[in-house]
Amino acid sequence: MRTPARPVDHLEPLRSVSVAARADRPGWPPRSAIVTGASSGIGRQTALLLAEQSCTTLLIGRNGRALDEVAAATGGHRMAVDLAEPTASNAVAARARELLGEVDLLVCSAGLGYAGPFEAMTPATLAELVAVNVLSPLTLVRAVLPRMLERGQGRILLVGSVAGALGVRGEVAYSATKAALVGFADALRSEVGGRGVGVTLCLPGVVDTEFFSRRGTPYLRRYPRPIPARRVASAMLTATGRGRAEVWTPRWLVGAARVHGAIPSVYRGLAGVFG
Repeated sequence: MRTPARPVDHLEPLRSVSVAARADRPGWPPRSAIVTGASSGIGRQTALLLAEQSCTTLLIGRNGRALDEVAAATGGHRMAVDLAEPTASNAVAARARELLGEVDLLVCSAGLGYAGPFEAMTPATLAELVAVNVLSPLTLVRAVLPRMLERGQGRILLVGSVAGALGVRGEVAYSATKAALVGFADALRSEVGGRGVGVTLCLPGVVDTEFFSRRGTPYLRRYPRPIPARRVASAMLTATGRGRAEVWTPRWLVGAARVHGAIPSVYRGLAGVFG
């Protein structure tokens, strides 16, 4: 495994970072953004933080009522859509062009979880997990990227998981889908580097959201403790504004990743702690 990039994990106010970035980072703070998974969790907190910067957003999610609440709080537009549908990404991109014009920032935060023995997972559940966690960010980035490259300006923020870097037992398929985002981010960053489009990957650990109840299995460990979704949203927007490749939250997770990459046998011995 590659050596992780220098992590960013603090609660520095987004406003101070944005003001500093105005002079030397074109396109930041963003004037317009698409945020998927905006109805709850990290996506919702990201939308709220962007609204504080007067960024006009298109909020994407499956829960129309929850999207209405976020739209009311942010003044953003909303679009209730299931990203597992094959035509969803093109529909989102078309709606964004209609409402936002140019898209300065794409935040791919939507994701599904699954916990349980891999052999017990149904093919339909596996297909849905891959569609939402892998295919939807790839197709949505593909839909908005050409115009960003034409302008020579844009930011792409992918919300992955530490499970994609380390792998978590009991979450085999979920870990695999998030590992796909690690490869996607690395390859895309290499391909568009120097063309004005930045790619940032966020690798959060356990976050205090409804994710665990929705996956069907609650989070029962005493350690590590879940961190607030707003903390993750703030850290990853800060990293994106600074042009960072990756951001790990909480910061100590990068140590586990380094052990995994440098001394795999030691990491396997600690797998009871890190999953």
